[in-house]
Amino acid sequence: MSVTVDQSAAVQLNVTKVAGRIGAVVHDVTLDADLPPTTVEALRAALHEHKVLFFREQRHLDDTAHEAFARLLGDPVSHPTVPSADGRYIFELDATKGARANNWHTDVTFVPAYPKASILRAVEIPPYGGHTIWANTAAAYQALPEPLKRLAEGLRAVHTNDFDYAARLGLREDLADNKEVAALFRQVFISTAFKTEHPLVRVHPETGERTLLLGAFTQRIVGLSTEDSTALIALFQRFIERPENVVRWQWTVGDVAIWDNRATQHYAVNDYGDLPRVVRRITLDGDVPVGVDGEPSRLLEPTAPPRVAGIVPAAELERERLAAAGD
Repeated sequence: MSVTVDQSAAVQLNVTKVAGRIGAVVHDVTLDADLPPTTVEALRAALHEHKVLFFREQRHLDDTAHEAFARLLGDPVSHPTVPSADGRYIFELDATKGARANNWHTDVTFVPAYPKASILRAVEIPPYGGHTIWANTAAAYQALPEPLKRLAEGLRAVHTNDFDYAARLGLREDLADNKEVAALFRQVFISTAFKTEHPLVRVHPETGERTLLLGAFTQRIVGLSTEDSTALIALFQRFIERPENVVRWQWTVGDVAIWDNRATQHYAVNDYGDLPRVVRRITLDGDVPVGVDGEPSRLLEPTAPPRVAGIVPAAELERERLAAAGD
């Protein structure tokens, strides 16, 4: 059933919920750089409420328009380890190169100020399979029994991009058309090894919600053995993955999904064999998470950080990029 929702931003969005706790389709909005500020604010409010928004029939978007629209919602940032081929902020996931993110994860949590949101565009979609699933990590926290809430709020976890890489991050050379290209992509992804300590429960800076901060980049719980860390991570992750906390999206070319990366995890289902699947993503600059106790996340490695998004302020990186473009 389609309903009209007043997002208290002087405009009304025509929104259809997809699942009970997460996900909504936004109708009658064409994504471009000319959207009025009131519509942008309404989209931002809807994103905070529904965690992931879906838009059909956005085939007019190319890489340039994708980036231009993204700037209305925040500052685009490059991937910390995988450079763009053309200087844009587009990060392409091409299944023929082995890029299959078939694991539960929150984008780029191995750096402190990981992205606040991601905007994903479907470019080439297989005739079957290749769906994406999102989970509401705020709802997962709320579902915890009180003793587990108190336990989670006192824990911190180390996230890294170089932990059990092949098994957990889904970039598989054996599934790629060009295994050499896939191996190179994997090598580039871990070219700089990051380790960041995050609170297991972060406080959302805009909604005040408490969310579970875990996913495939999580290596261990601080102060616990490997065995105990694995058990606790699995326990809390199980609440995130509960069916009532998730939404599943069947892509068609031209679809766009925007999700709050501070309150979700997602999983790209790898069930389409060797068929092509290409999606392109832009991430928006985030903030350093803060736990319930007020303690922020902190970078552990490298001790002398490279100049990448999530570590150096985005505004400084953008000034340098624009200056270089003018040379």
